[in-house]
Amino acid sequence: MKYGEVYLIPNVIAEDTQHQVIPVQVRTALVKIKHFLAEDIRTARRYFSSLSLFPSIEALHFEVLNKDTDSATLNTLFAPVFEGHNLGIVSDAGCPGVADPGAAAVKFAHDHGIRVIPLVGPSSLLLALMASGLNGQRFAFHGYLPIDKGEFSKAVRELEKESRKNNQTQVFIETPYRTDATLTGILQALHNDTLLSIASDLTSEAEFILTCPVSKWKTQTRKLGKVPAVFMLLAS
Repeated sequence: MKYGEVYLIPNVIAEDTQHQVIPVQVRTALVKIKHFLAEDIRTARRYFSSLSLFPSIEALHFEVLNKDTDSATLNTLFAPVFEGHNLGIVSDAGCPGVADPGAAAVKFAHDHGIRVIPLVGPSSLLLALMASGLNGQRFAFHGYLPIDKGEFSKAVRELEKESRKNNQTQVFIETPYRTDATLTGILQALHNDTLLSIASDLTSEAEFILTCPVSKWKTQTRKLGKVPAVFMLLAS
C-alpha cells in the first residue's frame, strides 16, 4: 500500500490573525487531511474551527505529539500514514519543526521514506530577522537560554563573543512571562556598542520591533510585558 503524506501546518502567532496570515495553500491542503498530530489538541481544534473549513471538527482525529513523545509512540501515531492516509502536524504557534517537538515526527517520516510537505505560514524567527536590520546572511538560532542568572549571563556573553568573531546574528527566544527579566539580563551582560533587536507580538496590532545599541536600550523605559518575543544581537 502506498503511504500517505505528512503536511507541516503553520499556525498563527497572534490571536485572530488567521484570515491575514494563513495562505490559501494551507487551507487547500487541510481539507484533504483527517488525521493530525498536535502539541495541544485543544489549541489545534480551536485553530481549525477559526478557519471555518470543516463541516465538523468532531470528524477529525487528533493525537498528542510533544517533547515526551518517543520513537515507539511515533510508530503508533504514524499508523494512518502507513495505511495510506495523509497526516498533518500542527504547531501551537508558528511553523512546526522549528523550536517545536514536531521535528521528531518529521525525522521519523524521513527515516521511513514518507514524503514531507512544508506549508507556508508565519514564522516569528524569520519575521524578526527580516525586520531587524542585522546580518541575515549569517545567523544562528539558539532556542532558549539557561534560566539560572549566572548561566544565562555566561551564555549571552559567549553569544556576543561568537557574534563579534564571525559577524553572526545570534537569535534566541524566551517564554512570555520571562520577557522583561530576559531583557534585564541581556542589558547587564552585553557591551554598550552591541546591537540588540527585539521583536514582540509579531503580526498583531501591538507588534513592536526595535533595533539599537545596548546603550540606547538602557535608556528605554518601555516594558515589554508578558508577550512572545524574539531576541537578536550582533556585536561590532
